[in-house]
Amino acid sequence: MFMTVAAAGALAAQTLLQHGDRIADINVSNLLGSKPQPITGVASVIDGDTIEVHGQRIRFNGVDAPESKQYCDDAKGFEYPCGRRSAEALDIFLGASRPVECTFVTWDRYHRYVGDCRRADGTSVAAWMVEHGQALDWPRYSHGAYATQQAKAEGAKVGLWVGNFQTPWDWRALHGDGTAPTSQPLPLVNWKLVAQGAAYSCMPRRYCSQISSCAEAQWYLHNCSWGRKLDRDGDGIACETLC
Repeated sequence: MFMTVAAAGALAAQTLLQHGDRIADINVSNLLGSKPQPITGVASVIDGDTIEVHGQRIRFNGVDAPESKQYCDDAKGFEYPCGRRSAEALDIFLGASRPVECTFVTWDRYHRYVGDCRRADGTSVAAWMVEHGQALDWPRYSHGAYATQQAKAEGAKVGLWVGNFQTPWDWRALHGDGTAPTSQPLPLVNWKLVAQGAAYSCMPRRYCSQISSCAEAQWYLHNCSWGRKLDRDGDGIACETLC
């Protein structure tokens, strides 16, 4: 018995030495073969492909959404904050049918729980995000699981497909690895709903001195091609003297 245990230990040690480059992906749960239980609860949105439920950060399996600081081009070639738009779309989608339930798939290198998530009505969150152009099928991990939804979004020219964009993985390669978890969920507000019924318009362009409220400033930021000019420090808040 002693020799059997010793041999097993030696084999394990040899395996770790031979595969040292993969140590970061090994954790106690994987070694013991345990699998986390599904997580159910009201989600806080971190970005378009990551949520937090009961303090657990959860990354959607097989899809990739624009980073929080990423900008894309709309149909007219004007830049807009596609990363924040993706997160806002997810926030509204999840809010329509709570709670969300996530089933464990694996751990990523940041020890985030990677899972398949569904709303209370059974709708796949990842599939919905891809089908509405707010996230992309990530073949490296999905093996094309969401290719049909992506083709539908591209054909309908919705979300990212309305204009031009870099894939999130290419954007990160150029701007540094932005996949590390942020410390806090994004302070998401659906400014389109805030402004519903108000007489806001992108024409003519306005400056902070001509804007009367924080809600109005945020509406211009998120809905007008020139709105980014109102956010000089790029923190996502326009006309900060009003907010």
